[in-house]
Amino acid sequence: MKLSNDTAPTSRRSFLGQAGALAAASLLAPAVEAQTAPATSAATAGKGGFWPGDARLVISLSMQFEAGGQPAKGTDSPFPKVDFPASVPADLTANTWFAYGYREGIPRLLDLWDKHGVKVTSHMIGEAARRHPELAREIVRRGHEAAAHGPRWSSQYAMNRAEERKFLIDATRMVEEVTGQRPTGYNANWLRRGPNTLPLLQELGYTYHIDDLSRDEPFIEQVNGKDFVVVPYTLRNNDILLIEGRNYSPSQFLEQIKLEFDQLYEEGATRRRMMSVSTHDRISGSPQMVRVLDEFLRYAKSHPGVAFMRKDEIARFAAGRADTLRETETI
Repeated sequence: MKLSNDTAPTSRRSFLGQAGALAAASLLAPAVEAQTAPATSAATAGKGGFWPGDARLVISLSMQFEAGGQPAKGTDSPFPKVDFPASVPADLTANTWFAYGYREGIPRLLDLWDKHGVKVTSHMIGEAARRHPELAREIVRRGHEAAAHGPRWSSQYAMNRAEERKFLIDATRMVEEVTGQRPTGYNANWLRRGPNTLPLLQELGYTYHIDDLSRDEPFIEQVNGKDFVVVPYTLRNNDILLIEGRNYSPSQFLEQIKLEFDQLYEEGATRRRMMSVSTHDRISGSPQMVRVLDEFLRYAKSHPGVAFMRKDEIARFAAGRADTLRETETI
């Protein structure tokens, strides 16, 4: 499998078959140039120009790449908590659950996005990208955004300023060195940022973050005296909260995101609306969840004026519009 930009999308079967060989070769290969794709839409709605192409509703999809970046023990998993003795180096069973994310989940999701011609934002834990460089590069090669998600799972909100600055620099460097794409967007572990997080992100060249649940459209805050874009996240449409937490079945998740879509699509006739859906490698990459997401994408694309945009594209658009809402930090 070549990683050139003119190569046709790699099938899941051939990608999985060649991933082992690529893992060694990719350490020597040059980083792949990021490809930023324009928003795709079923048709234009012509309803006030709230989005590029007069799209009526924008859908922002996240694909969290976390497998390999989790702690060796004490990770969030479906298994009961166990106090391992010091002689046991890792939770071996839980680690196989995470391994599903890079062995099966992301390759399956990548084919789904290709099938529908949509581009997503992948928040990458630095260690996950470093341990699986061929997969991180494949994500970018297919036109998706590489965003930062910390170098590893840590409580960065509890760090002092110097510790957090190094933490963020490490996260940026690890993703950029593997993918060739310098991240401009950030997502903290469980959205838990601290008082220094946004100023540090601004200083380090980031242009947006997603650790905010307060709106259904992007907005701007002042950080370090400059504009900083918020591309809001959601817990309502988050697979790790609903599916992995065993609160919902895949069919219930589908019903919920369709209801969310219907309401936001209706509101989109008169104001800027954005729908956020979050997928995680080991959860939404399962066969049943990919079937659900496939059905949702077909449903959404059957409506005129629906566009799919990466979060960096949304942030650039919002930053350049005089009509983008401005807010102050929620205390």
